Amino acid sequence: MNRRGDIARLRRKVRVRHKVVGTDARPRVCVFRSNKHIYAQVISDTQGKTLAAVSTLAGELADSAEKSKGVEVAKQVGLALAKVCKQKNISKVIFDRNGFLFHGRVKALADGAREGGLEF
Repeated sequence: MNRRGDIARLRRKVRVRHKVVGTDARPRVCVFRSNKHIYAQVISDTQGKTLAAVSTLAGELADSAEKSKGVEVAKQVGLALAKVCKQKNISKVIFDRNGFLFHGRVKALADGAREGGLEF
């Protein structure tokens, strides 16, 4: 992305983070997407800790990410995130799009997490 696009995303990120705060009761799901991969973390801002993390680089998703791309993989990451959260007794979260537009892979990840049982 060009420099102007990076600055615009960081401005959106700051604006969103003023409104979105993850607590122990409702942790924050933070999404980051690069050109090749997509990452999602569940963060408790009160503790300052990452409670769960899933990406296309780790585990079984790394193998399937090579075969399918884009929106399909993002949805699988969302489903995997919901599965990990269920194991850790997390059902309600707040979605932080991290300055990215809620479209394409970011939206697919959110839809996958909702399908998996997360509420936001």
